[in-house]
Amino acid sequence: MKYTGSTCRCFLFLHPEENDLFARRPKRAGGLSLSYINHERKFNINILYQILQWIFLIFIAVFLGVALVFAFGIRTSVVGESMEPSLTNGQEVLINKIAYQFAAPVPGDVIVFRPNGNENAHLSVKRVVATPGDTVQIIQGKVVINGAVYTGDRAEDTRDAGVAGSPIVLGADEYFVLGDNRNNSEDSRSANIGNISRGMIEGKAWYRLKFKNLQSGRIK
Repeated sequence: MKYTGSTCRCFLFLHPEENDLFARRPKRAGGLSLSYINHERKFNINILYQILQWIFLIFIAVFLGVALVFAFGIRTSVVGESMEPSLTNGQEVLINKIAYQFAAPVPGDVIVFRPNGNENAHLSVKRVVATPGDTVQIIQGKVVINGAVYTGDRAEDTRDAGVAGSPIVLGADEYFVLGDNRNNSEDSRSANIGNISRGMIEGKAWYRLKFKNLQSGRIK
């Protein structure tokens, strides 16, 4: 600093390193520092990323929900008394649509199918008693599979043998189905229904819904 008379003149001399600090100080754009702008940009990108994450998770949740409903939650109602006492007229059941994508129906399964493959027909619910390659016959009220009485039968006797009065040999993709209420059921004994091909089967009836005084639960 130099003083002359009444006038004070100040001269500021900076060390070279201090000059470098001033040179490196972020420049301002529109009154905002570049570091602030960069911070705001990163903050906005993070928000966008989180939003996209939520959208993706919501999409996955909706997709899984729809897939689960399609696979296990499609409903149909039982028509008639052919499956009593297991299922009754008007009771709704849930269909497992993927059960037979990985395995074939076995005796004892309750299946849902379209009679004769008719897309306009109401879905029918019956129990499988014989599978491809089996020989079926009803003799003196007893269901006989491959020469032996069917041990899984839920009916005491089957008065009407229908077409099964003579031996029936099931084809490579055919199933023989009967109603549990054997003497009040239209099933594979009837020429109108006959053997059920794999292509007619919509899925496995796996769960019954509560109906009147009947409790809900897995179908056995």
